[in-house]
Amino acid sequence: MNSPHHAPLTVPARRRWLTLLGLAPLLQACSPIRLINATVPSNTHTVLRDEAYGSAARQRMDVYLPVNKTPDAPMAVFFYGGSWSSGERADYKFVGEALASRGIVTVVADYRLSPEVRYPVFLQDCAQAVRWARDNAQRLGASPSRLFVTGHSAGAYNAAMLALDARWLSEVGLQPADLAGWAGLAGPYDFLPIGIPEVQRAFNWPDTPASSQPLFHAQAGTGLQHRVLLLAARNDTMVNPQRNTLAMAKALQARGTPVELELFERVSHVTLIGAMAPPLRGLAPVLERFSGFLNRPGAT
Repeated sequence: MNSPHHAPLTVPARRRWLTLLGLAPLLQACSPIRLINATVPSNTHTVLRDEAYGSAARQRMDVYLPVNKTPDAPMAVFFYGGSWSSGERADYKFVGEALASRGIVTVVADYRLSPEVRYPVFLQDCAQAVRWARDNAQRLGASPSRLFVTGHSAGAYNAAMLALDARWLSEVGLQPADLAGWAGLAGPYDFLPIGIPEVQRAFNWPDTPASSQPLFHAQAGTGLQHRVLLLAARNDTMVNPQRNTLAMAKALQARGTPVELELFERVSHVTLIGAMAPPLRGLAPVLERFSGFLNRPGAT
């Protein structure tokens, strides 16, 4: 089985990012994420930084507001990947800008990570972030009825679980029906048994319940019935798209859920999300598919 997690960038992965940017000589001097974020234009959005959705240090978010948004704009809460053990919202400035440039109010949320916490605490954090987003949507110029949960890799898992397993949103007074839909990029939706040590720790392996898996809920027919977007790299060697993305699409479609599905040829697990950044958008139309899904009328 391919690794179901989004590992931190290794040196080869960093080199691939920088080669794509034509900046390989800077490999030893700068992080690829910092270089990517340096290309983000500043005239498409404004940012509300360090908004708190809870009392813990990592229960914070940045909100990207489109400069040219329409009334009742869609709102996306984005969760990043990192094996549930790493990640910072500041690294995903390029995602916030990309979606905001398409008129989408975008929340990029931190959440507590392993080893500080274990499953399901990071899901409970994500649910609290969604509660904050819904409560503040109108103040931010977004429609509460056009609220989506989204994510990449481990973050796509988080989004899927909020949409498919009603326990987590119910803890904050919401339900999956309060969402307009969800979008997952290269998500791990079925990864038992767990073989990777950091993921074992995050999920208390071997005491990991079957109900921790998004595919379990999709096959059971529970949770959100609204639209779903599933994107992945066809040749992803970190999260097997056949076992995860394609199996999720099949399970959702079998119960009548509208699913938009696309596998891209020229990207990897990492550059799938990287393709949302200005220098890498030529790799695949990820931003067009993602923003088109969120902006489409009739999402509620």
